[in-house]
Amino acid sequence: MQDTPILTESANAASGRHFRYYDFVMAAFVAVLLLSNVIGAAKPAALTLNGEQWVFGAGILFFPLGYVIGDVLTEVYGYARARRVIWAGFVGLIFMAFMSWVVVSLPPAAGWQGQAAYESVFGQVWRIVAASITAFWAGEFVNSYVMARMKIWTAGKHLWSRTIGSTVVGQGVDSVIFYPLAFLGVWSTEQVVTVMITNWLLKVGWEVVLTPVTYIVVGWLKRKEGVDLFDEDTDFSPFKTKV
Repeated sequence: MQDTPILTESANAASGRHFRYYDFVMAAFVAVLLLSNVIGAAKPAALTLNGEQWVFGAGILFFPLGYVIGDVLTEVYGYARARRVIWAGFVGLIFMAFMSWVVVSLPPAAGWQGQAAYESVFGQVWRIVAASITAFWAGEFVNSYVMARMKIWTAGKHLWSRTIGSTVVGQGVDSVIFYPLAFLGVWSTEQVVTVMITNWLLKVGWEVVLTPVTYIVVGWLKRKEGVDLFDEDTDFSPFKTKV
């Protein structure tokens, strides 16, 4: 299929337009978000480098993909459409936490031996769940806002500066909210600060490593959708879902 010529437009001017791949990008974002929280969050993993063991949450390997997809959404489809996706992910996280609580709480059938393992994997520590959902909401909106603003400041050039810069700020907000809310008073303050900074650096590092992939995906989507949107007159309130 031949690509559509790329037109530079205000995001508001394209508010009623149908985009061919937007729904797929939304689905990818929500899927990565939910799966990285379900599959990877509960497992501490360890790597030995130069004789020293490094322990990290396994979910960090895939969770940053959500920020990459978030950058793609804002860059290609504008802040307003990214905002709808963030809310979809936010509601999905709440439903996932509620469903996990209901399923784990149900009495197991007689003879079923998997309840302990099920509780170990899907059991919820509600302080951590609340911290995670709050941090995601705030961090993702900050990420998208910085991305959209920087696109105007850079006149659409230097995509790498926007993806990395927005991740530095967005992941910083995410980490500053999540780790103190989830672990302050449980871990020592020094541990909270150390883990917070380490995981923030790892997430930013992932963004840097995945920058070439972001360039490829953004370029391909812009060619297919035929537009390059700028949020010059966008209402940046996070409390709306209108495009």
